Amino acid sequence: PSMESFRSTLSEEVANASSPAAIALSQLIAAITIGPAINTFVAFGEEFGWRGFLLQHLLPMGKRPAVVLTGMIWGIWHWPIVAMGHNYGLEYPSAPWLGLVVTVWMTVLLGTLFAWVTLRSGSVWPAAIAHGTVNAVAGFGILFRTGDPSPLLGPSGAGVVVLVPFLVAAWILLWKEDAALSLPEPILEGRVESTGDD
Repeated sequence: PSMESFRSTLSEEVANASSPAAIALSQLIAAITIGPAINTFVAFGEEFGWRGFLLQHLLPMGKRPAVVLTGMIWGIWHWPIVAMGHNYGLEYPSAPWLGLVVTVWMTVLLGTLFAWVTLRSGSVWPAAIAHGTVNAVAGFGILFRTGDPSPLLGPSGAGVVVLVPFLVAAWILLWKEDAALSLPEPILEGRVESTGDD
């Protein structure tokens, strides 16, 4: 199914509803309660692989390169389904190539935040919860779209514009000298060694 058909179906459901505001509210409540509860367990598999395994083994390169490279590989891993229309459809200029680039943009930014919570907590569960929550609320903005915006820009959570706040957060975590991502080296080395011994 194309993104346009999804939009049409959603628009029809909202238009036929007695109260579009009630639908939006119920979707929001589900997105921040039931959605994360279900999606966290699905996201755990990805987070165990990306932040629990790959990131830990790339940390000897340095924290910044490890975090950015893990995010890039995570995005590239999504390329086959993005090329089939997942996230952005196939109705935008330069499809699917531009969508592949935007996907990596998204995964590097989100991956930085997920790496931060993983390194700070020493567990992938906070990242899995964050990942599950992002997945749960990613489509919420579509309920409020007007006109025919490019899916690459928004209003879904995978759009470039929607990700701007994540860009600011990722920049702070990666480049500010006092960023919380700057953990004591012995802690990071201990985690890498313990992961490598398994």
